[in-house]
Amino acid sequence: MPAPIEAIKFEMEQQELSVADLEPMIGRRSRVYEVLAHKRSLSLNMIRNLHRGLGIPAEVLIQPPVETHA
Repeated sequence: MPAPIEAIKFEMEQQELSVADLEPMIGRRSRVYEVLAHKRSLSLNMIRNLHRGLGIPAEVLIQPPVETHA
C-alpha cells in the first residue's frame, strides 16, 4: 500500500494537478507544500477532502507517516 503523500503525488501526476488544485482540499498553498514535504500531517478533514476530490482510498490516507531518519 502506498504511503499517503506518495499516493497524493501520484494522483497529482496522473490527473495533471498543480499545488493550487489541492488548495480546496488541504488549505493555503503554504499548507499544501508543508504536507507534500512531510512537514505537516494530514488532518481528518484533509483526508476526507482528498478522498472525495482525488479518489484516493481513505485506508491509504489514514496510514501513519513513514519515519525518515537522516
